[in-house]
Amino acid sequence: MLDTLILSRIQFAANISFHILFPAITIALGWFLFYFKLRFNLSGDPIWMRAYRFWVKVFALTFAIGVVTGITMSFQFGTNWPGYMETVGNIAGPLLGYEVLTAFFLEATFLGIMLFGINRVPAKIHTLATFIVALGTSISAFWILSLNSWMHTPAGYEMIDGVAHVTSWLEVIFNPSFPYRFSHMMVASGLTASFLIAGISAYRILRGDAKRAPKLTLKTALTVACVLGPLQMIIGDMHGLNTLEHQPQKVAAMEGVWQTEKNVPLLLFAIPDEAAKKNHFELKIPNMASLILTHKIDGEIKGLNEFEGNHPPVAPVFWGFRIMVGLGLLMIFVAWFSRIKLWKSEHLSPWNLKVLFAMSFSGWVATLAGWYVTEIGRQPELVTGILTVKDAATDIAPANVGLSLSLYLIVYAILMVAYLHTVFLMARGAVEIEEVSYEEVRKSNMQHENSDEVNHV
Repeated sequence: MLDTLILSRIQFAANISFHILFPAITIALGWFLFYFKLRFNLSGDPIWMRAYRFWVKVFALTFAIGVVTGITMSFQFGTNWPGYMETVGNIAGPLLGYEVLTAFFLEATFLGIMLFGINRVPAKIHTLATFIVALGTSISAFWILSLNSWMHTPAGYEMIDGVAHVTSWLEVIFNPSFPYRFSHMMVASGLTASFLIAGISAYRILRGDAKRAPKLTLKTALTVACVLGPLQMIIGDMHGLNTLEHQPQKVAAMEGVWQTEKNVPLLLFAIPDEAAKKNHFELKIPNMASLILTHKIDGEIKGLNEFEGNHPPVAPVFWGFRIMVGLGLLMIFVAWFSRIKLWKSEHLSPWNLKVLFAMSFSGWVATLAGWYVTEIGRQPELVTGILTVKDAATDIAPANVGLSLSLYLIVYAILMVAYLHTVFLMARGAVEIEEVSYEEVRKSNMQHENSDEVNHV
């Protein structure tokens, strides 16, 4: 039977893996909604409101599951990882508290106005509520990623009797890896939401939805993905350089480098063998890893031999990195190819739409793969240089953890099926709705004129 430590690690991995899927959508989807609302306010074209009304329901569903699954994670700091809060609670506690305050006071409060106030409050107040919710999701991500980054590159603290105490909150929050991790996650969320919108829009078109709304959202999402894809490559490169400086053992595992050497090749494929400390069946490009990581063709990269007994498991980090990068490159190619086709002919072929539909949740896969590289790559440390995973774990009976883990997995499976079923049910329902009516246009024009009058006054 698995011991308490392994079961606790599996349980937390299951919790964080499930939870992160939903913020990965809502962080950027909130800004998409704000854009749709602004376009409606500026143009008076009711098609933007149609797009808003459909995607705000998806946002609300995703947000609700994200909040609920996030709360269960906090419980585990006490039940499964008491050593974590005992050692770094002075830092983790406030940062988690700020995130919760942001989520409840900004996001949850103004989400109510977004959902139910569209015909009850002035248009400007409704647009402001949409902006505040979008801002709130980003601020929540700010606090969580600040804490997560601090666990990788701690700064602004001192240890007194085995407990971390803050010496500078600015150094804690803006620790060395935070800018890169925060930027990387925000852009990843943008790509995740873009492909979700493009995929669901393609699904509606494939089911015979000939209205303007899915075509408009498809074009908007692909345009955003075309911009964010290359930007993510630049940020990823900067993040990699930062990781090489502060966590070289993680980079060595990502690249499958066993011995410190120069002119390191880029491994496109290999099977890492941790027991033999070498790779099998290597497919490589000479000097390329040195060039990417050090920007010098003969740059030196520290090997795993430098971190004997203190480096992460190699295979999951090595493969997680390749899945993330490979899928990211595929997303860039598909986004640019589809957008150019739309620019030339204003419509996509059925197979192109099917590819976009198949990639609706590709952002989830890439985000999870990248998250595993980050979190597994920190092992065996929980907080670098301060606390190991083993020292933070609970000593309760394995059966207790096994029971809660089983219940979590069952609930998550049910929630995932219900979520996907509801999203596609809403998409099929949107197909049946008629094109924008004369009455809808008239109301939109009236609202737009009233807005202009208010602006004039």
